[in-house]
Amino acid sequence: MTAAALPLHTTDDGAPARRSRAERQEIVLDTAERLFSARSSRSVGMDELVRETGLGKMTVYRLFKSKDDLVGAYLARKAATVLAYLDAELARLEGDPRAALLAVVDVVERDVTRTGFRGCPFTNVSSEYDDPQHPARSAAADYKFELHLRLERLADELVPGGGEDLAAQIHLIIDGMYLSGGLLGPDGPASHGRQLAERLIDAATA
Repeated sequence: MTAAALPLHTTDDGAPARRSRAERQEIVLDTAERLFSARSSRSVGMDELVRETGLGKMTVYRLFKSKDDLVGAYLARKAATVLAYLDAELARLEGDPRAALLAVVDVVERDVTRTGFRGCPFTNVSSEYDDPQHPARSAAADYKFELHLRLERLADELVPGGGEDLAAQIHLIIDGMYLSGGLLGPDGPASHGRQLAERLIDAATA
């Protein structure tokens, strides 16, 4: 169902109800995710996106002043979703940093092996823009930074004083899995990511 086909909210007397700002924002971001994931952010114009949302042009531009702002918000929301899921996994495995580090790699493996995977959205979208200050580049960098903080915290628990190197190595494995999975599919080198992570962790703790 497209955003344009979504049923209108109604009041108790059956009259159409005005959507809240948050609801309108979610419609725009959901539409952006669908279109950007299927093609690329650069290939999707604002006129097409507005049409697909079923909202008015002025409504969309009141929410997002420009296409650049919208792309940045799309990645920021995706980052928040991914990090919240990871944090839930890490909380579940609190006290077992080895299992927690491998759980992060497992989350990536599930992502890169799913049907329709086309590569890391943070890398794909941010690479479309040259300006390092572009909202998409900023959102992608923020996500990578937050992910690395989590890896480093876990690695420090596992290898006191040596966590920085281990976290960097695990992070490189993750980036490699996303790149390889997007280009060569789930049966390519990406399928060896967890095994390599286990070896690095075992060597660091030996």
